Amino acid sequence: MVKKLGFYSLVASIGTSIFIVLLFYLFAVGKMETEPGMYKPVDVYAGMVYVFVLSMIVSASIWPGIIEKRMK
Repeated sequence: MVKKLGFYSLVASIGTSIFIVLLFYLFAVGKMETEPGMYKPVDVYAGMVYVFVLSMIVSASIWPGIIEKRMK
């Protein structure tokens, strides 16, 4: 059960982080289109990496508790 909990937590964390990164990307591209020259593509990509790392840290602490309650 512990191995499954770890695997499910990892999958949920990665899925959540990818979803948040995609939202960030959509909003950043929209901002780049409305205000040209304000941000460069490298800024958006670096922001995506930063958002992914931060969301993995946060979701890795949230998902195990939620999954453990659902598995019981």
